[in-house]
Amino acid sequence: MNEAHSPAPHAAVVYHPLKVPVRRLRAAVAEHEAANGWARTRWHETAGDDSGRAAAESALAHRPAVVLVAGGDGTVRAVAEVMQATGIPIALIPLGTGNLLARDIGAPLNDLAACVRAAFSGGDRAVDVGMAELDDEGGSRRTTAFMVMAGIGLDAEMAESTSANAKKRLGWFAYVAPIARSVIANRLFHLDYRIDGGRTRSTRAHTVIVGNCGTLTGNMLLIPAAIIDDGLLDVVMMRPAGRFGWARIGTRLTLQGLARRSPLGRRLLQQTPDLHSLAYLQGRRFEARFDAPHLVELDGDSFGHVTRVRITVRPGALVVRTPAHRGAPSAGAAPESRARAPRE
Repeated sequence: MNEAHSPAPHAAVVYHPLKVPVRRLRAAVAEHEAANGWARTRWHETAGDDSGRAAAESALAHRPAVVLVAGGDGTVRAVAEVMQATGIPIALIPLGTGNLLARDIGAPLNDLAACVRAAFSGGDRAVDVGMAELDDEGGSRRTTAFMVMAGIGLDAEMAESTSANAKKRLGWFAYVAPIARSVIANRLFHLDYRIDGGRTRSTRAHTVIVGNCGTLTGNMLLIPAAIIDDGLLDVVMMRPAGRFGWARIGTRLTLQGLARRSPLGRRLLQQTPDLHSLAYLQGRRFEARFDAPHLVELDGDSFGHVTRVRITVRPGALVVRTPAHRGAPSAGAAPESRARAPRE
């Protein structure tokens, strides 16, 4: 009697047509699908008015064994929103400016062949997904996933004012001008916030970032405690008192970047006193209201002006395929939880 055979697995590729060397990618995928005995890969191009959600939904409909995501952080965010909770892994082909999620999980950068090899033969890691519920000034509400961080203030202004062409031509240096303008103006805004349903507090801040990962564009370590699979969100509020406050923030961020290179450096950093101008919080839910509408960004994409945000985390909701020979690096050390409120 003949035994029933399961159909061969197949991969799907969601790709940004303007960022991907399609011919090279198709050749690499074809090589590995043949070597592993997989069925023919299905290809799904992102549309100009869609970061990749429709392409991801099309891929999911055919139940692939893995979805390769070729593009930047915005494409990854859109695909992750669809693929979370499905159990189907995504594999990253990082081709954007920041590639922050790829850096955090240790995916190969500038090595297309290694990324494709990992997609077909790597290991799987369950990571957290952030969910942002956003209220605009007209009373409308929408909920969107993110993988790296949500930002209000400087981070959102950078996303809004920096063009795709500038990022493509200049890379991280495209952000220098908006950063300089924002630092010189040093406009702080008022917000009421709370963590995990605790009591509501008030403060003034220049920038608020809720991170699932801890590293910014330019490989700058912003949130040392952020780990992508710890089931927690890490919040940082920048509250500089003039240019001297910005100098202290810059010095601390530089030290954090240097400290993560060694266990001794991380221990020394944990023992340094907190900065009033750089306040950290940690929890599973962050809520904030603003007196005036403010720009918000998710993974580098602008989502317009909001008056209220409610951000939560879905632990282990997305499966990411990583190179088999690499570990699961974190953004830095995992210091004890800092869920206390910053000093006012």
